[in-house]
Amino acid sequence: MTTDPLLQPYQLKHLTLRNRVFSSAHEPAYSDNGMPKDRYRLYHVEKARGGIALTMTAGSAVVAPDSPPAFGNLHAYDDEIVPWIRRLTDDVHEHGAACMIQITHLGRRTGWGQDDWLPIVSASALREPAHRGIPKQAEDWDIERIVGQYADAAERMQAGGMDGIEVEAYGHLFDQFLSPLTNHRDDAWGGDDERRLRFGWEVLSAIRQRVGSEFIVGIRMVLDEMVPGGIDTQRGIEVLQRFEQAGLIDFINVIRGHIENEAALTEVIPIHGMRSVPHLEFAGMVRDHTNITVMHAAKVDEVASARYAISEGKLDLVGMTRAHLADPHIVRKIVEGRENQIRPCVGATYCLDRIYEAGEALCIHNAATSREQTMPHVIARAHAARRIVVVGAGPAGLEAARVAGERGHAVTVLEVMPWAGGQINLAVRNPRRKDLQGVIDWRVAECGRLGVEIRYDTFADAGVVAGFDPDVVIIATGGQPQLPELEEGTDHLVTSWDVLGGDVAPTGDVLFFDDNGTHSALSAAEMIALSGANLEIVTPERMFGIEVGGMNHVPYARAFNEADTRITLHQRVLSVRREDGRLCVQIGSDHTSRRSVRHVDWVVADFGTAALADVYFELKDRSSNLGAVDYRALIDGRPQDLVRNADGRFQLFRIGDAVSSRNIHAAVYDALRLVKDL
Repeated sequence: MTTDPLLQPYQLKHLTLRNRVFSSAHEPAYSDNGMPKDRYRLYHVEKARGGIALTMTAGSAVVAPDSPPAFGNLHAYDDEIVPWIRRLTDDVHEHGAACMIQITHLGRRTGWGQDDWLPIVSASALREPAHRGIPKQAEDWDIERIVGQYADAAERMQAGGMDGIEVEAYGHLFDQFLSPLTNHRDDAWGGDDERRLRFGWEVLSAIRQRVGSEFIVGIRMVLDEMVPGGIDTQRGIEVLQRFEQAGLIDFINVIRGHIENEAALTEVIPIHGMRSVPHLEFAGMVRDHTNITVMHAAKVDEVASARYAISEGKLDLVGMTRAHLADPHIVRKIVEGRENQIRPCVGATYCLDRIYEAGEALCIHNAATSREQTMPHVIARAHAARRIVVVGAGPAGLEAARVAGERGHAVTVLEVMPWAGGQINLAVRNPRRKDLQGVIDWRVAECGRLGVEIRYDTFADAGVVAGFDPDVVIIATGGQPQLPELEEGTDHLVTSWDVLGGDVAPTGDVLFFDDNGTHSALSAAEMIALSGANLEIVTPERMFGIEVGGMNHVPYARAFNEADTRITLHQRVLSVRREDGRLCVQIGSDHTSRRSVRHVDWVVADFGTAALADVYFELKDRSSNLGAVDYRALIDGRPQDLVRNADGRFQLFRIGDAVSSRNIHAAVYDALRLVKDL
C-alpha cells in the first residue's frame, strides 16, 4: 500500500486504472502507411511496461480520406487498421496498462497536396496559417458523410480492443464548427451558438449510438481559445456541461488556447524557457464545473508537478507525455523508490519540432525512444567486465560512460575542463535554455551511482590513455568552432561560441553571418539582440534558423521582432576588411553576382564545428579495429567485432561531434548503440 497520490488507482466508468498517470494522445509519426505496426506498437508497449496507467495513441487517427495526414496520422477510416489496433492493445494490456485512441477530422489543419489529393474542408473557407491550405466550406453531403465516418472510425477502434476513444476538438474540424472564429456560416450549421454546436453534437451522438453506452468516449476540447471573439470560458463550460448531461462523453481532456500558428501553439504546448503547468489552475476550475473525469497535459514535465495536480484535486488523471518520451519508466521508478533516477524532460521540444518538419518524434536525449526494436531502455549487464576509457564529458561521452557503467564495466572518463557538459555549457548561457543542463546533470548523477570515475582537469593524450591499459577507448572530445572561408578578413570574425561564452559582447552595429542554421547561431544572435545592439542576421538559406524547428523558432522570432533585428535571406558574407575604424563587409548571393556593402562594428559567424579528434588519430594505429566501425552491425544493433590489426590492444571508436558537427540527439544515439553491446 502507498499513500502517494500518483499511485492511487482510479475508476473511469468500468475501467480500473492502476494509477493516475497517463500519456496524452500525440502523433509521433511512427506509422507505416497509416498503420500502427511494430515501431508504433513497441513505443506504447514500453510505457505500459514502465508502469503508466493509460497510454493514449494517435494524435489523431483520421476518420476520412479528405483529412490527409499532416503528422503521419493513423488511418482510422481503413478497415485494415483493426488487426493492428488489436495487436497494439493486447500487448499494452498484457503489461497492465489501459489503451485509448484519439480520432479526428483535421479539417483545415492539413494540406491538400498529398495522399489522395482531395480538397480539404472546414466549417468556412478560411485558411489556417500553419498549413496554408484554403479549404472549401463543407457542404451538406460533406457533413453527413463525415459524421458517419466518425462513427465508423469509433466502431473500428472498439473492434480493435481499445478501452475507449477521445475525440479531438482543438484546432480540428470539430471545433472549427464550434468556434465563431472559424465558423462564419449562416445556415443550419452556423450563425449562432446553438447552430455552431450542431456539428459536434451530431458527431458525438453518432459515435455514442454506434459504440453503445458502456464504451468510454471522451473529448480533448478547447474550453477557452483565449482570443477575442472565440470560445471563452463561459461558452466552453456550457458546451462541456451539455455534452455531459446528454451522456455523450465520459471524460474531458482540458485544452486552453488556440493553435493555428506556431506562436499560439507554444502557449498550449510550452517549450523550455516557459513556465511549467501553465493551464493547471484552469483545468482545476473546469473540474469544479463537471462530474466527469478531468484529464490534462501541458508541460507537466516532472513528478512534483504531477503529484501536486492530483493531491490538490486539480485533476483526476495527469498527463506526462513528453516526459514519457524522455523516460517511459517514470511510474516504475516511483514505485521502486528510484524517483531520482528518472531521466528528465528538458523541454527542448525536439520531439514536436521534428514532427512539424515532416520527421518523426525523437527525444533529444533518449535515443531508445521509438527504437525499441533495436535500442534498450534498460541496459543489460555484460557477461564480463572490461576496462573502458572515455575521453570527453559532454553528452556523447557521458552517455557512453553511463551505458558502459550499466553494463558493469570499469569506466574512467577523462575531461580536460574542471566540469562536465561540453557544448551544453555554452547553450545554457542563454537563460531561456538553462533546462538543457538536465541532459548533463542526470548523466553525471547516474555515472556517480554506477561507480564511473570522472577525472576533471585531465588532458588526455595517447600516452595518458594507453596508461590505463584499456580494452575499449571511446573518443568524445566534441568539436571546436570553425570559420567560413572568405575572400579576405576571416581574422576579423568572432564566433557564436565567443558570444555565448561571454568572451565578447558585441555592441553598436553587429552583422551575424549564420551559415549553420542551428540553435548555437540563433541563441547567440538572440543574446546580442536582447543586449541592445543593432543586429542584422545574414544567411544564405531561404529562412533563418533552417535547422531549428517551428516551435523553437517562436522565442527567437519574438526576440528578433522586439529588437527590430534585420533578417537578410539568400546572402552570405564574402569579405571583411577594416575601414576607418569599422568593418566593411561585402555580402552577396548564390543566385546573382550582385554585391552590397555593410559598415558595422562587429561580424559574428556560425559555421558549425570541426571535429576535435587529435587523440583519436594518435591512437588509431594502436587499436585492433584501426578506428573502423561496422556500420551494418551498428544499424542493426549488433556488437562491433571488426579486427583490422591483430596486434592492437584495444578497440577504438569516436562519437558525437568528434566525428562531425551534429546535435545532442546524434551524440547520445552514437553512444547508446555503440556501447550497449560492449
